[in-house]
Amino acid sequence: MTAPIPRDIPDLPVIPGRRTNLMPSSAPAGAVAPPVRRPLTATYRLLLALAAIAAVTVEILLGSPARVLSHFTIQSTLLLAVVTLASARRAWTARRPLPGALTGAALLYVVAAALLHHVLLADAAPAYTMTGTAEPADLTGPAGTLAALAPPTLHTVLPIAAVLDWLLLSPPARIRLAHAAAWLLCPTAYLVFTLLRGLFLPAGPARYLYPFQDTDRHGHLYVLGVSLLLLLVLYCLAVTLIAVDRTRPDPLRLGAKTGFRLQPPVG
Repeated sequence: MTAPIPRDIPDLPVIPGRRTNLMPSSAPAGAVAPPVRRPLTATYRLLLALAAIAAVTVEILLGSPARVLSHFTIQSTLLLAVVTLASARRAWTARRPLPGALTGAALLYVVAAALLHHVLLADAAPAYTMTGTAEPADLTGPAGTLAALAPPTLHTVLPIAAVLDWLLLSPPARIRLAHAAAWLLCPTAYLVFTLLRGLFLPAGPARYLYPFQDTDRHGHLYVLGVSLLLLLVLYCLAVTLIAVDRTRPDPLRLGAKTGFRLQPPVG
């Protein structure tokens, strides 16, 4: 006959020299807490994508579609719109986020295009436009208003909105340093494309998409040096993005509840 189990079990003494610290867990948040719908995040990303599509549409309507679509700003903005729409759908349906290599590339390209515009193109003479036609001041009515709003939206509003979405609404994606080199493949191919485009087009204002690529004015060595410098700056920007992503806190886990609770003993 076994002895009865006491209702209150006394606390066991601590074993000297032994520590019971728990090891940190590397399990993802989805393994602990079930995914939840985030309608506000989905709405924000939907508005961001619609603004990107609207700004690109205005630029295409104001100029030659082939010339406008050849600009890196337009291509990076379209990529941002597609990625943001997909991210909005996943946030609305409580699915896992997109791969960090994809979202990081979209963010890197749109931020790099914005920095390129503000550093090298904003004060260029003659004035730089992606349409290659009329300036916003030369247009009147709704067309003038849209033409005046599209450039700051592309070069300032959308990059800032994308950075805020990354910092405040997206979890760290555990991006590896190898992604920085992979992200350079597309810009490198784009630079080669724009240089070859200028070689085969006849002389004129539409020959080169960017003033610093004008080999007739600056020479081949200058254009090559600027292109290599841009790739180096882009790589440094990519490494910075990866470093920040690996050290920043997860905004989705701040204050999140895991669902595990300690209950008082029964009886």
